[in-house]
Amino acid sequence: MYDYDLVVIGSGPGGQKAAIAAAKLGRRVAVVERGNMIGGVCVNTGTIPSKTLREAVLYLTGFALRDLYGASYRVKSEITIADLMARTQHVVGREVQVVRAQLLRNHVDILQGTASFLDPHTIRVTGAGRGDNSTVTAEKIVIATGTRPARPKHVEFDDLHVLDSDGVLHLDRVPGSMVVVGAGVIGIEYASMFAALGTRVTVVERRDRMLEFCDPEVVESLKFHLRDQAVTFRFGEEVSRVEVSEKGTVTSLASGKRIPAETVMYSAGRQGVTEELNLREAGLESDARGRIKVDGNYRTAVEHIYAVGDVIGFPALAANSMDQGRLAAHHAFGEPARELAGLQPIGIYTIPEVSYCGATEDELTRSSVPYEVGVSRYRELARGQIVGDTYGMLKLLVSTEDRTLLGVHVFGTNATDLVHIGQAIMGCGGTVDYLVDTVLNYPTLSEAYKVAALDVFNKIRALDVFAPAPAPEPAVTSD
Repeated sequence: MYDYDLVVIGSGPGGQKAAIAAAKLGRRVAVVERGNMIGGVCVNTGTIPSKTLREAVLYLTGFALRDLYGASYRVKSEITIADLMARTQHVVGREVQVVRAQLLRNHVDILQGTASFLDPHTIRVTGAGRGDNSTVTAEKIVIATGTRPARPKHVEFDDLHVLDSDGVLHLDRVPGSMVVVGAGVIGIEYASMFAALGTRVTVVERRDRMLEFCDPEVVESLKFHLRDQAVTFRFGEEVSRVEVSEKGTVTSLASGKRIPAETVMYSAGRQGVTEELNLREAGLESDARGRIKVDGNYRTAVEHIYAVGDVIGFPALAANSMDQGRLAAHHAFGEPARELAGLQPIGIYTIPEVSYCGATEDELTRSSVPYEVGVSRYRELARGQIVGDTYGMLKLLVSTEDRTLLGVHVFGTNATDLVHIGQAIMGCGGTVDYLVDTVLNYPTLSEAYKVAALDVFNKIRALDVFAPAPAPEPAVTSD
């Protein structure tokens, strides 16, 4: 007999959904979480605060309306960290309450403290008022401890001048200049936010490109708009050292360049939070990044232990983690579960937004899949003019053989919402004909799908119009 059918370590998106899914199946469930981290990294230091900060930046700077009211338009002339954090703290507080309420409503026990394995079925919970000998046993276990920002060993972080993405949430003022080391999703998101605030941002990236998994045309559009906000890019560059003084920092690059800035933010990837789990006692191990390896059902090397979310690596997105938690719980208890792995959208909350689902042009070309492209520009939509977005675009990739939708890529206002229309059509095996034939509300940004569908439909039809007529069959003569 075990204390619980399932113990989940971590209450972030993956852990929360795993616990609730198991509870819905009638199982006895508990979640172990540190007292000040209900909701996990997502709610407290990651997705929720960073995206709320983005909305505060957009509103207070009036950035989205400058096309309508002029480049000098601002809702508030002097924006302070207190202005930005007020909204963030409010949303985080409410979200913590929501997560706690959902767990308790489903009769999930919340065990506050730090978890570590004593053996494959026994977990010690320490801290938050619990004694060192407080233990629980479980038939099944789900590890959903998430990640924290990776800190290179050669860098001295002081959380004032040199900081990581968590430290951004504790700045005491908006810096006048900033160096962002790393052009991954998190680095570019924060670079775009501070650029909108008027900070002079320099992005240093050792690779030759940023966001390599995205559509190159979309990435080029994003770079254009960031450069328009005075963002400087240094691709193919390595940081050799960062010198700190009372007034700021000087970042030296391996090429000899030196960049002065008030603040340096490192975005050097994420590190799995597994060092305190005592994984060896459970028969498990993690890699150098603290990540745990799982199979297609999110099962680890130990049959009854599963892992989900950022701690298992790519794509390390909250939305994916939620579904992984649900699937892991169903697999653990032998319940049928289906995963649409190939149709998971990617959302990047830069200013402007980027989102896509399905294949990219590069992938289709490498796979020798014949396709055609349909494009719609926000400036051609009435709604685009109304909201002041003249730069957004939507791109559809369509098979020229059966007109199925192979990919959708969106850049601009509400991109992370709009992508789901294309995702739903692809999930149902639909074709571009549906978008050509259907009626969409007017004026909306969703109308971009109709415009892009007509564009690609006409291109595919032109293939038939311009294709040479088939050669006539040779005449058959009789002897």
